Amino acid sequence: MSRRTAKVAEAVREVVATTILFGLKDPRVKNVTVLWADAAPDLKSVKVFISVRGEPRHAVLAMHGLESARGFIQHQIAQQLDLRYTPILQFVLDPGAKLAAETSAVLREAMAQTSASTAEGSADAADVTSDPEVQDVSALAGNEAEQRSPDPRLTGVMGETPEVWAAPSGGTAADPQDDPGAEPSAVPR
Repeated sequence: MSRRTAKVAEAVREVVATTILFGLKDPRVKNVTVLWADAAPDLKSVKVFISVRGEPRHAVLAMHGLESARGFIQHQIAQQLDLRYTPILQFVLDPGAKLAAETSAVLREAMAQTSASTAEGSADAADVTSDPEVQDVSALAGNEAEQRSPDPRLTGVMGETPEVWAAPSGGTAADPQDDPGAEPSAVPR
């Protein structure tokens, strides 16, 4: 799709959306969302993809209402856009938004079930830790963790470089000031 075609399609989408929202008095056309528009390369026709919230019968009624109001909507496009030809509109019901909403609802339900089962699992874990034998094992595990100390080479005062990361004293430091005990390198700077 060329840049001009995309711009015209977006302009048509905006005009159609505002006309549906503010200009149509048809009671069949409600809960309609204009998702996007696809203009033909010659700009003589535009497919307008819509989504209708609610039951399938609401979508059928909205499509009939839009088809009967197509002339009025095309007239609004002719008045608001400066085009050589007024594009002929074709309304297409896009089920993608409805499928996304249904998928989101299923995922929310699954998350709620997962959190409920996690809450039950934590209650079971509380029962297990009240068992005296399990407490003894967990106490032993805690003592082992306390006995192990971190690697002393990786600890240090903030701002100090641990000796693991410091340059060795064989003169391989990038700057002699970095390693004061190093001999000057043989390569001149």
